[in-house]
Amino acid sequence: MVDKQRILIVDDDANIAELISLYLMKECYETKIVGDGESALREFPVFKPNLVLLDLMLPGMDGYQVCRELRISSQVPIIMLSAKGEIFDKVLGLELGADDYMIKPFDSKELVARVKAVLRRYQAAPAVSSATTKQQGEFVEYPDLIVNLTNYSVLYNGRSIDMPPKELELLYFLASSPNQVFTREQLLDHIWGYEYIGDTRTVDVHIKRLREKIKDSDHWALSTVWGIGYKFEVKR
Repeated sequence: MVDKQRILIVDDDANIAELISLYLMKECYETKIVGDGESALREFPVFKPNLVLLDLMLPGMDGYQVCRELRISSQVPIIMLSAKGEIFDKVLGLELGADDYMIKPFDSKELVARVKAVLRRYQAAPAVSSATTKQQGEFVEYPDLIVNLTNYSVLYNGRSIDMPPKELELLYFLASSPNQVFTREQLLDHIWGYEYIGDTRTVDVHIKRLREKIKDSDHWALSTVWGIGYKFEVKR
């Protein structure tokens, strides 16, 4: 029997939390509700969720702080929930490591669809048994960099780099078409796909996070094409 996937719901509005839990249980997820950030951090290592639904406006420690703390030790996907729809709030959430951002009030079907989409991406990333062994499958390789889409692994300078699925997919997509320029809209459509309602700054945030993890080499670079978008530049 396959274990149910677990979702930790962090929201101080009991009515909303219970409603979300009901939607997810109908989809055969196991849920647990906590009402504040401190409880979320205590419950996280005990419940061991596959995904966290995290409200931003929490008493005491807010959702941004909770996200920051969780990202110190875990890459478990996080979907932020907020009534604040400003671009600044979305970008800040993504910069802190959230995988998606939904604005309240939201449609229950869209919430479930996004949960499933994020989990699909995350589950495609099994543990890598050896950071020094080049894995077979769908990968691109450059000096000091191997990006493997089959097992969702990145080797940089011989070290395994922890990377959320969407960051890895973005890097792989660019590296698979060296020196080709893609607009932000093209990247948003390809990586976030079907129903993602986002701003093109989402792409900028993920490029920034990639650059923090992998630095340009003498052979290749993640380059900005001003006024257009980005490319994976291979230096001749």
